[in-house]
This record gives sequence, structure tokens and C-alpha cells, in this order.
Amino acid sequence: MRLCVCLVVLSLTVCASADLPSLCEAGRFAWDAVGGAWDMFRAYKDMREANYKDADKFFHARGNYDAAQRGPGGAWAARVISDAREKWQSDVSGRGAEDTRADQEANAWGRGGGDPNRYRPAGLPSKY
Repeated sequence: MRLCVCLVVLSLTVCASADLPSLCEAGRFAWDAVGGAWDMFRAYKDMREANYKDADKFFHARGNYDAAQRGPGGAWAARVISDAREKWQSDVSGRGAEDTRADQEANAWGRGGGDPNRYRPAGLPSKY
């Protein structure tokens, strides 16, 4: 919720002196960013629910793909969230650099419009 409020306030502050079309574009960017953050959360929630071996790359790609489909704001949110998560994962959780690199590859693939099913493991329920 704080992220949503911060994004809206930031967008309004930056565009306070702008003309109406720019203000609308900024509002659209913020709206897309909020939606993109929701897409990333939904993919994370599904990954936790599925609890399926070797499926994390699929959910990384799917979350980034869904967020980026919203537009520049969604792609921005996906990049910020993915980078922050990978930084935390590599610094705090002790997972290796190879895992971080593979996760970032899946993130970039999804954000770039690539089909997340490239990373779908055999047997993952079709619900996901």
C-alpha cells in the first residue's frame, strides 16, 4: 500500500507543472506500476501455493511478463521488484550467484515479452 501511495505522490509531484496530457501520462504510468506490482505479488503467491520443484523460474518469467504487458509503468515495477528481490536473495539468503543470474534471465525474458512457458517444468498444474 505504501508503494502505491508513494508512486501516486511522486507522479503528481513530478508533473505538477506539466500540462494535462503529461499529467495523464504520469497517472497512467503510476496506475500501470501499481498493477505491475500486483502482478508480481500474484505470481509470488502462486509460486508459494504451487510449492513445485524447479518452478521458480516460470513464476519469475510469468510475473514479469504480466506486469510488462500493462505498459512502461508495469515493466518498471517488475524491474524494480525483481532487482530488489534478487539483491536481497544474493546478499541475505545466501543463494549463489548462478541462481541469481538464472532468475534475472527469467525476469528479463518475461519483461521482454517472451513466453513464460519456456520455464514451465513438466507436471506443473495447468492452474498456473
